[in-house]
Amino acid sequence: MAANETIQAFLDGLASSAPTPGGGGAAAISGAMGAALLSMVCNLTIGKKKYVEVEAELKEILGQSEALRAELTGMIADDVAAFDAVMGAYGLPKTTDEEKAVRAEKIQAALKVATDVPLECCRACRKVIDLAQTVADKGNLNVISDAGVAVLSAHAGLRSAALNVYVNAKGLDDRAFAEARLSELEGLLGTAGPLNESIYEVVKAKVN
Repeated sequence: MAANETIQAFLDGLASSAPTPGGGGAAAISGAMGAALLSMVCNLTIGKKKYVEVEAELKEILGQSEALRAELTGMIADDVAAFDAVMGAYGLPKTTDEEKAVRAEKIQAALKVATDVPLECCRACRKVIDLAQTVADKGNLNVISDAGVAVLSAHAGLRSAALNVYVNAKGLDDRAFAEARLSELEGLLGTAGPLNESIYEVVKAKVN
């Protein structure tokens, strides 16, 4: 997905028989939507007299959420490139022993990248969730429901990208590499779930 591609074109791509864009791109866009919604709440809080005491803090968060939005949007293309590299490696010739060795090496290298790309998406989505905690606490009450949608979108992105980490790490021969990535992933997931629910309940209490 290019930066200027329409939502319709992206969804058409997801629905098509083409292997990309796929779940990895969808995970990234979920995280990017979460970041964008945080930016919106910040933008609708900054400059309001009622929220002058939190303006500086939300300006700082706005800078971070916008950086994360750009990062996550870029990961859609990263995911496609990683997938294409894996498929390209599997498509290499394997007639001779030398060809088999080269193919195996290329597959393993591509799988490492294909593990790290969604893990980076998980890291970014987790950062969005962390930012959502402050935005939900201090953002403009008129749009606070959007902070709830933001954290849910980011959490969906995190858990979705995690599936791609699992599937690619499974194929790695370098188990030390794989286990290190999986250990970090479990740390990101383990604390994100309770935090996601906590933020959701904060927002729910404010709109109910």
